Amino acid sequence: MAAVTTTPPTTLRPVRRRFPFGRAAAWTVMGLTVLITLLPFYWILRTALSTNAGLNADPTNPLPVDLTTSGFERALGLQPAEEAIAQGGAGGGLDFWRYLLNSVLVSTLITGCQIFFSAMAAYAFSRLRWRGRDKVFGLFLAGMMVPTIFTLLPNFVLIKQLHLVDTLLGIALPSLFMTPFAVFFLRQFFMNIPREVEEAALLDGAGKIKIFFRVVLPMASTPIITLAVLTYITSWNDYFWPLMVSYSDSSRVLTVALAVFRAQTPATGVDWSGLMAATLIAALPMLVLFACFARRIVSSIGFTGIK
Repeated sequence: MAAVTTTPPTTLRPVRRRFPFGRAAAWTVMGLTVLITLLPFYWILRTALSTNAGLNADPTNPLPVDLTTSGFERALGLQPAEEAIAQGGAGGGLDFWRYLLNSVLVSTLITGCQIFFSAMAAYAFSRLRWRGRDKVFGLFLAGMMVPTIFTLLPNFVLIKQLHLVDTLLGIALPSLFMTPFAVFFLRQFFMNIPREVEEAALLDGAGKIKIFFRVVLPMASTPIITLAVLTYITSWNDYFWPLMVSYSDSSRVLTVALAVFRAQTPATGVDWSGLMAATLIAALPMLVLFACFARRIVSSIGFTGIK
C-alpha cells in the first residue's frame, strides 16, 4: 500500500494595499475647486448679514460683522427710510417684487417660445428631407460665431421702430423665437431617435405634425427640460440688453434693478450690505432651479439619445 503524502498548507500572507495617491490627489483638487467656487457665495452671504459700519471697521473679518438682517429688509423694501439711512442705505428702497415679476414674465416668455420654435426647427433639420437642408443648417449654425454685441444696435433700431421700447415684449423679442445653439442641441437628439418609431406612426395614419407632438416631443422630454433650464437661466441673468431697452419700473427686470440700487449711493458710501442681500435674493431662484435639475442637465449634455 502506497503511502499518502500530504503537502503542508500554505499560509496566506496579507496583501498590503498601497495608498491611492492618485485618487487622493484627485479628491484634493476637486475639494479645492469646490471651495474656490463656493467662496464668493459665502462672501456675499457674509456681507449681506453684516452692517455697513461693521464692514468699514473690520473689512477682512471672515465672519459677519455685527450680525443683522437689515440688508435683506432694505432689499425687500421692508425697512423705513429713516432707519435705512441711519444704517448706511440710500433710503430710496427697491421695488423688489415688481422687478421680480418682470424677470419671471420675460424669462418665462423667452423660454416657452424659444423651446417651441427651436424644437420645430430642429425636427425639420433632422427628420424632414428637403432640398438644401444641410446647407441651410450650416448657414444657420454659423450664427453661433456672431458675437452678441454686434446684434445689439440692429435689434434696438428694430424695437424702436416697432414702438416696443420700455416694454417687456421689447426685452423678450430678440430672443423670442430660436437660437442656433438651441436648434443644434435638439437636432443632435432628434437624429438619434429610431426611424422605425416614426414609420410605425405613419402606418397608423399619423401625419408629420402629429408625430412631432405625440411621438418626438415626449421622447425628447429630457433634453427639452435641460434646454429650458439653461435658457431660463440665461434670460434671467441677461443685463446689457434690458438695460438698453427699459427706462422705467414698468419694464425694469431684476438684474437692471440691482444696478439702479447700486447707483443709489448715499453720502456715507456704497450700501454693500443691501446690495449683496439683493444680489443673493436675485440669484437664489436660479440656484434652486439648477440644483433641482442638475442631474438631468449633466445626463443630457452628452447627447446620449435613445438606446
